[in-house]
Amino acid sequence: MPPVPETVEVDFITPRHLAGGGDPAWITIPLYRACGWSHGDDPLMPRVLLSSPGQKALLRLEPEPDGQWWTLHHAAEQDRPAWYASFGALTPVELIAAVTDALTDPAATASAQSDPYEPLQQVGWSPASADNGLVSPDGTAYVQRLGNAEEPGAWFFTAALGTDRPVWQARFGAHTPTYLVAAFTAALVDPKPVLRMDNGNSLPTRDPNVVTRRTTDVLAVYVAGALEERVHSLAARHATPPASPNPSRQPPAKNSRSR
Repeated sequence: MPPVPETVEVDFITPRHLAGGGDPAWITIPLYRACGWSHGDDPLMPRVLLSSPGQKALLRLEPEPDGQWWTLHHAAEQDRPAWYASFGALTPVELIAAVTDALTDPAATASAQSDPYEPLQQVGWSPASADNGLVSPDGTAYVQRLGNAEEPGAWFFTAALGTDRPVWQARFGAHTPTYLVAAFTAALVDPKPVLRMDNGNSLPTRDPNVVTRRTTDVLAVYVAGALEERVHSLAARHATPPASPNPSRQPPAKNSRSR
């Protein structure tokens, strides 16, 4: 009798902004293996440092009990001042990965105009009491941009379970390209559940009125292969397509007239 395929118990969580942080490897391994980022090696420090091939961007993952665990710094460029983005410990890795995936996409351009509010408004986020803010339909997520139309400022995203129970915060500096913020908002409202394997231990709440948790057995090879598929998919973006041969000149059709 052939061996029974091994399965593991996983949770599928919605909404994703209350799913807990997840596995940091979802971000760090593709940056290293698929996008050419290099990493520092300091085994005595509980942190990860990854820098982009051109040394313009630096991603830092460092446990900060009272601060943001993830910080992305980008150097100034000819048409844009330096900018940053940071994310709290329980920010789902799928949301952070949406930003790093967009940043490393060869087809993306920092000058692209995107409205980060659009994905939120499409799923019913409504104006909040503060100026220039939106709140999710269930009241557990909130976004605000400081400043005004003439001088827009930083973006602040907050997930919370009431006014006194913040879960995580994401911050984008005023000069962060809007297409990166829009990538974050699109991932934030993506209805697809995210997978977790910690038996719900990372969930900020198990209240079934707030979080939907579906536990099921999944083939272990599927779980193990998900990250590999992600790496291959991102690496394929950097593959250079073969140059197409020059089209051969066709002889003029018979009885054709030149002009």
